[in-house]
Amino acid sequence: MTTVTVSGALPEDPYDVVIVGAGVVGCAIARRLAHHPELRVALVEARDDVGQGTSKANTAILHTGFDAVPGSLEARLVRTGSRELAAYAAESGIPVEPVGALLVAWDEEQLAALPRLAEKAARNEYHDTRVLGPADLYAREPHLGPGALGALHVPGESVICPWTTTLAYATQAVRAGVHLHLEAPVAHAGHHDGVHHLTTPRGTVRARRLVNAAGLHADTLDRQLGHDDFTVTPRRGQLIVHDTFARALVRHILLPVPTALGKGVLVAPTVHGNVLLGPTAEDLDDKGATESTAEGLHRLREQGRRILPALLEEEVTAVYAGLRAATEHDDYRITAHPGQGCVTVGGIRSTGLTASLAIAEHVTGLLAGTGLDLGPQRPPEPVRMPSLGETCPRPHQRPDLVAADPEYGVLVCHCERVSRGEIRDALASTIPPRGLDGLRRRTRARAGRCQGFHCGAALRELFEEARR
Repeated sequence: MTTVTVSGALPEDPYDVVIVGAGVVGCAIARRLAHHPELRVALVEARDDVGQGTSKANTAILHTGFDAVPGSLEARLVRTGSRELAAYAAESGIPVEPVGALLVAWDEEQLAALPRLAEKAARNEYHDTRVLGPADLYAREPHLGPGALGALHVPGESVICPWTTTLAYATQAVRAGVHLHLEAPVAHAGHHDGVHHLTTPRGTVRARRLVNAAGLHADTLDRQLGHDDFTVTPRRGQLIVHDTFARALVRHILLPVPTALGKGVLVAPTVHGNVLLGPTAEDLDDKGATESTAEGLHRLREQGRRILPALLEEEVTAVYAGLRAATEHDDYRITAHPGQGCVTVGGIRSTGLTASLAIAEHVTGLLAGTGLDLGPQRPPEPVRMPSLGETCPRPHQRPDLVAADPEYGVLVCHCERVSRGEIRDALASTIPPRGLDGLRRRTRARAGRCQGFHCGAALRELFEEARR
């Protein structure tokens, strides 16, 4: 029996562990704890779906960690997590494309920085980088704008589907017995008599151990527990998604040479066949400011024009913005508080997707260090996610599937070639979508060039029918 709730009173009996925040990191931790079947674990999320916060607007890169701060916790966890997530993706059907990255130098100063970046990569135990001259660079990326002087090639960088990753973790955790409580924002946290008390509009959740993986709100929850280790400053990243016709223009993830101001704007293919341009990096005060702005999109287009001029002639499918949980520190803020029986997982930036499995392992060790008896270990049943990637055949392209179930041959979303069978499966899945946006993240329906203009009504009807 699986437990996913979106309304009603929350269970009164204390859990062994409650994780606050069902982003990619919180879901990874829940999945990891599900390896210990005697633990009673809950995953509590403020919104109506998993991965609804920072995780849904990730730039979708599976990093090698070549450019992390050597010796940092982030460097170690990204390095380990990258290998683990690549293996997990292959096992679970999460789309990954090992396209490699090029850090392009546009002036002499940037060109001089490339050998230093290669040395930094080596200190992060990544030894496959190579400095390319302009001829080699343009042979690899013939549509690159004029004037590039060279590049650092990082062949191990990949693109991945962030939505499927988060959903795979959560699905595996729930099937293994973790309780997922959605629409349960934590308004207040207290700890007394060895038990955490988390107040939500649906009642109080109690647990002997707490994992704070609340993303943008991790500092607020931490302060309610009496800690003042970091402050989250929401950093908005706006992105432009170009149509699949643009995919032939770019073969690698095109990165700028990083500066003291950040990693800059990238151009990258996606596993869904689109091309991303972005993100911006705007430090804000509002943790809900996820709107796109005319100024931000204009800046992106100006930078994109230099990197890949032909991209600006291609159709834009969508624009979106996400908020990263930036802090005043250069490293993750993962801290155990044994006296309170809690672990804070704060300051997790965009590399958190890559590092998620390693973070989960690290946090499980910290929980054990607080005195939590994990009990026996038994890996949860593997999951196999629907493939949304362009490199794998979709169900309507598989005669065997269509013959066995004709619903896979009936396309509803023609832009993304999503069949009625896939939509039916998503609506009946372990963690069903609560709205059409959730359905889009599970199937890609409404994510194509018409953005649901043609299929929207049919999708709404199927969605409403499933809820009746």
